[in-house]
Amino acid sequence: MELAGGLLMLGLTGLLGLVSTVCGIIILISAFQDEIIEGVLCLLCPFYILYYGGWKFDHEKRALILAGWLGPVFLYLVFVGIAALMPASGAM
Repeated sequence: MELAGGLLMLGLTGLLGLVSTVCGIIILISAFQDEIIEGVLCLLCPFYILYYGGWKFDHEKRALILAGWLGPVFLYLVFVGIAALMPASGAM
């Protein structure tokens, strides 16, 4: 029973990671289309992509893309916190 729960959590975090990656790539493509230097900064500086996504990113579905990019990160942290509170299986 515990194995099924672990596999479910693994699949869910994998799906969340995929959604976040796709949305991040959409933001990165937009940055490269605006200016090459912004694309390079977004690619190499993790905090610049937060700035670009929050203030410079212009897309018709901006809110949905930003939620799909940052939301899974927060959900992943919640899942890790829940997993840390669960007792280890098989430990005595």
